[in-house]
Amino acid sequence: MNKPIISVQNVSMTFESQRNKEQFMALKNVSFDIAEREFICILGSSGCGKTTLLNIMGGFLKPTSGSLLIEGMPVERPVPRYLSIFQDYKLLPWRTVRKNIELGFEAAKHKLPQSEIDRRVDEQIKSVGLVGFEDYSPTEISGGMKQRVAIARALVLEPKILFMDEPFGALDTMTRDDLRRYFRTLLKKTGQTVVMVTHNLNEALSFADKVIIMHPNPGRIVSIVDVDLPELRDIHSEELRALRLEVYNALIR
Repeated sequence: MNKPIISVQNVSMTFESQRNKEQFMALKNVSFDIAEREFICILGSSGCGKTTLLNIMGGFLKPTSGSLLIEGMPVERPVPRYLSIFQDYKLLPWRTVRKNIELGFEAAKHKLPQSEIDRRVDEQIKSVGLVGFEDYSPTEISGGMKQRVAIARALVLEPKILFMDEPFGALDTMTRDDLRRYFRTLLKKTGQTVVMVTHNLNEALSFADKVIIMHPNPGRIVSIVDVDLPELRDIHSEELRALRLEVYNALIR
């Protein structure tokens, strides 16, 4: 196996209650490696520490113990090469779709020519299916379209890694299923390494090359399942049903 792009070794995370100063262990001795261009889903019930783990990987939290290396370097803070997409979109309501997608360039240390920014934004607007909606505000578009804006805003910066926290959780079932199929195809084309948190078993199997299954109290890994399925996945296929049973049994045991 080639050197992993992400290496998590014996990561633990303890929080202190502000009310009674008691210690709470959110994560205990979590270890795994992720190869470049893999799509990883972290799956588990509420309270198993999966979002805490994602925030550590994204540089928003520092673990109590253990090590996290990305591209061989410790992660100290969020960096533009490793971007996060959240469930609540975080769009600015006073900016248009185009201006929301451009937002990341404004914080970048190395400024690009406006012609290059325009080229990248146009490319992402087309890739996520928002042509014709460039001048709409977030209040004028649907939830699925808002999430497409958030995806485009991340991809326009050409990140190496995407961290995603329940990115489709707020969408209705039909919109979520359509966006899932589209999004996996898009990311396989653009080549990002992806780590996505979800509590939805079907969602994990729709996306993942590998599923990391966690249990709570404290948050820990109980199983890592390789998902050896075609790119275009049939949720009713015999292979996927067998994997669903394997993952489900790991979740409830």
